Order: sequence, then C-alpha cells, then structure tokens
Amino acid sequence: MRDRPATMLLLHRPVVLGLRQAFRSTPSRLCIQTCSTNDSLQPQHPIRNFSGDNCSTRGWKVMGTLLGLGAVLAYHDHRCRAAQKPPHMYTKEEVSSHRSPETGIWVTLGCEVFDVTEFVDLHPGGPSKLILAAGGPLEPFWALYDFHNQPHVRELLAKYKIGDLSPEDNVSPTLETSDPYADDPKRHPALKVNSQRPFNAEPPLELLTETYITPNPIFFTRNHLPVPNLDPDTYRLHVVGAPGHPSLCLSLDDLCKFPKHEITVTLQCAGNRRSEMMQIKEVKGLGWRTGAISTACWAGARLCDVLAQAGHQLSDTEAHVCFEGLDCDSTGTAYGASIPLARALNPEAEVLLAYEMNGQPLPRDHGFPVRVVVPGVVGARHVKWLGRVSVEADESHSHWQRRDYKGFCPSVDWDTVDFDSAPSIQELPVQSAITEPRDGETIESGDVTVKGYAWSGGGRAVIRVDVSLDGGLTWQAAELDGEEQRPRKAWAWRLWQLQAPVPAGQKELNIVCKAVDDSYNVQPDTVAPIWNLRGVLSNAWHRVRVRVAP
Repeated sequence: MRDRPATMLLLHRPVVLGLRQAFRSTPSRLCIQTCSTNDSLQPQHPIRNFSGDNCSTRGWKVMGTLLGLGAVLAYHDHRCRAAQKPPHMYTKEEVSSHRSPETGIWVTLGCEVFDVTEFVDLHPGGPSKLILAAGGPLEPFWALYDFHNQPHVRELLAKYKIGDLSPEDNVSPTLETSDPYADDPKRHPALKVNSQRPFNAEPPLELLTETYITPNPIFFTRNHLPVPNLDPDTYRLHVVGAPGHPSLCLSLDDLCKFPKHEITVTLQCAGNRRSEMMQIKEVKGLGWRTGAISTACWAGARLCDVLAQAGHQLSDTEAHVCFEGLDCDSTGTAYGASIPLARALNPEAEVLLAYEMNGQPLPRDHGFPVRVVVPGVVGARHVKWLGRVSVEADESHSHWQRRDYKGFCPSVDWDTVDFDSAPSIQELPVQSAITEPRDGETIESGDVTVKGYAWSGGGRAVIRVDVSLDGGLTWQAAELDGEEQRPRKAWAWRLWQLQAPVPAGQKELNIVCKAVDDSYNVQPDTVAPIWNLRGVLSNAWHRVRVRVAP
C-alpha cells in the first residue's frame, strides 16, 4: 500500500506536468487571473508524511484532488490558448463554393464567415430564402428586411462563425452603399409607420374617415420590396398572347387608348387589425392596427379588354391570370399574384389596369405607372408596378400567392402548417371598425358620437352596422353614409356614425361595432376563434373603451 501513491504519480505524470505548465503559463491577462490568483490553490497547511492505512487513504484523497485540479487547469489552459488562435481565413472564392446542402451553406456578413448549413431548415422565413444568400454576403438580403439587423439575430448568427474573409477579400457591401431603399419616395409625416424597409404605413384614425375618398398622401401603403423608379416614356407592359395570337407590348400611351373606366374601390390588406390577434397569441407579420384600408377612385383600362385583344377567352378548364410586378429583390425575384380568369374576363367584375388614382397619375408608392385593381378582393392581388400579364393553368407560383396570405385553423402552428392545404385569399370577409372616439380617450357626458367604416369583400353591400355602448348587451343601428352601393358591385366601404346619449352615471363606455352584409354575413364576436398563425382575416367585433368625464 505504501507504494501505491508513487505508482499513481507515475501513472498520472502527464496530468501533473499539465498542472505545472498551467501554473507557469501566462497566455493572457484573463488566463493569468483565472489560473493563478485563486486563493484556494495556495497551500494552507504544511505537507505531512503519511503512514499506515489511514494516512494512505488520506493521501489518496489529497492526490485525487490534485490530479483532478491538474486536469481542470490543463483543460482551461488549452481553452485559453485556443481562444487566442487567429481566426481561419477564407477567400470569397472558397465561400462561394459552399452553396448547397451537399457542399454546406456558407454566408458572409462584413468580414466574417458563417457556416449556416444546420440553420437552413430552422430559418423562420423558410429554407429557400436563406439558400438565396448561399455562398455570398447577407447584406443585400438584410437590407430588404430591417428586422434582421437586430442584436438577437446577430447573436444567433455568431454561433455559426467559422472564420474571417482574407484581407484581400473582406471589403464587403455595407447597408449604406447597397441600400436598395435609397431611392424610395418621400412620405407624408402623418402616416403611422409599421416598417421602413420595406415601407408599410397606415393613416391615423383621425384622418381615415374624415372623407369618403382617402387622399393619396395618406392612403395606406403596403410594400413588399423596394419601390421601383420607372420612366413612363420607356415603360412597357407585356401581355402574353393566347395560343395562336401575338403577345402585346403596351406603352402607357397604348394603354390609354383602351376605353377609360373609372370606379371607386376600397383596398384592404389581409393583415388589417392583426395587432388584435397578436394580443391573443404571437403571429408573424406587421402589427397593423385598423388603418390598413383606404378608398380611392381609380381609372384605367379594363383588364378584360386588354386580355381580349391578346386573344384570351373563357376556358372550359380552370385558368388563372398571373401578374408580375417590376419590384424585385436583390436576386431579381419579382412580386407576383394571380386571380381566376373568370373574374378577369368578366366585365361586371371591373378589374382595372389602373394608371390614375383620385384623378392623378398613380403615386410611386401606389404603383406608378400602372397597377392592377381587383374590386372586392384582398389587396395582395392588386399588383403594383405591373410588368407582365399571362394566363396560366395554375395560379401564380409566387411566394405571396402560394406561401402567404392564407388562413388556417387556430390549432395550426409553424411546425404543422401545410400551405398547400388552404386556398389563397381572394374575397375578404365582412369588416368594420371604430375610428372615433379613440381607445382610452375621455369623452364628455351628454351625447357621444361614434364613427367608423364598414366593408365586405366580393361586392357584397353593407346593409347595417350595429353599435353597442355596453360591450354588446344592447345595440343601436348606425346611420350609413357615402355612395349608394350597387347590388353585387359594392366595391367601396360605407362610412357610418351613431350619435347617442351617454347612460347616466356611467364612468366608462365599452363601445362595440359589428357590420352585416347583404348575404347576412356578420362579424364574429371575439378574436380567439379566428386566430391564425399569419394573423390575417381579423374581423371580430371592434371594441373601444373610453372614460366619461364627471
């Protein structure tokens, strides 16, 4: 037994040497403090001679402690040295060779190189979006969507760093020099901005229903990509001809030669009132309040007239008219959408290739020089900066048609969603909202005036708006304002108002509104049953709480 400590010292000599080396090493100030200033490492008692079994056991315990400590310090020394190693250098050519799951997916940000192969399937925007950046810089993609440039995103990316670009190659594009939004138009300062890049904003409620027609500068703006700056003199619209017919290449002047048609149409984003769904459970999308809706008088050529000149007619089989915009991301991918051919060719549907908005040329934010206006249909199909029109057997393959703007059961989440299982949104459900008074406002006792808007998709007319001052216990019918609506062609909203006495002694009002259309569709009373992971189709009763001044 007396020989065992000596034997163990021989067996663990490398560890002991590591212990000595750890104490002698001073690779960095941090390591010096960590490895040599711990008071617990200093001997507190004289070393004793051990004899007998008891002493041998005690000796083993001390020796085990020292050996374990030596291993820890040796490992720490290794880590400290590894942390000081210069990062591996890669050339841009090396990075560009890693563009697929087989070779690995590498990207750069600034002068740093990242292997994000394992993250591709976890990317919130889908694998295809991240693979677009494979083998190159992230800056052009991050510039499109500001939410990427956040500390938590950079922290997540840092886990995948494998090195730096070589000094000869580390001059990478910056957000400023490659900013695709640098030429975006100026906007009205009253707009409530939901995102700057791409620009998305809604008018303040105080102005939204002041007039039946929404002024151009405060019309809600929904952009998915940078705004193109197009020359009206060189602009061309390409319309693919039917089999056996030539395609059309129309200038703005050519389009103006078609019979001009004017119509008042309300546009509403599918995400209008998404913020209310966000209060139930997290969704992905911009936090639109109640202002992602506006109304304008549009003028242009009927789509049915243009398609007829290109030789198109109704088909016995299902077909779709696909629209492609001239707004593109850094890869050249354009915004796209489609509508059924039957709607496009129906003169009663009044689908326009519009070049005027409220008597003026389209503003840049709203599609200059030409956009699609599809009355009664979700705003996502009203493609702006229109560049190409074609008739296809299938709907548009665009991400925004196939993988966005669809509604699902409240139980569906991002792990279980199957986008192919749901149709793309076309006509929107009946909708209404209160614009006056504002939530949280203090009103005077006496009479209260409640104002708002109501609209229904598919040309269905709003026939009634019910208003409650007590959270839905009792109801009163509001007065409808605005243009008379034609049967099956009620393309624009109805503004409404109710003037009613404030119940005596009330300190607070819980004001609620709900609309009914001519098919007797009515809004659901609460948000939770219609919640969906994209936060679209939010049309529950709108509620506003106000205080009553004593």
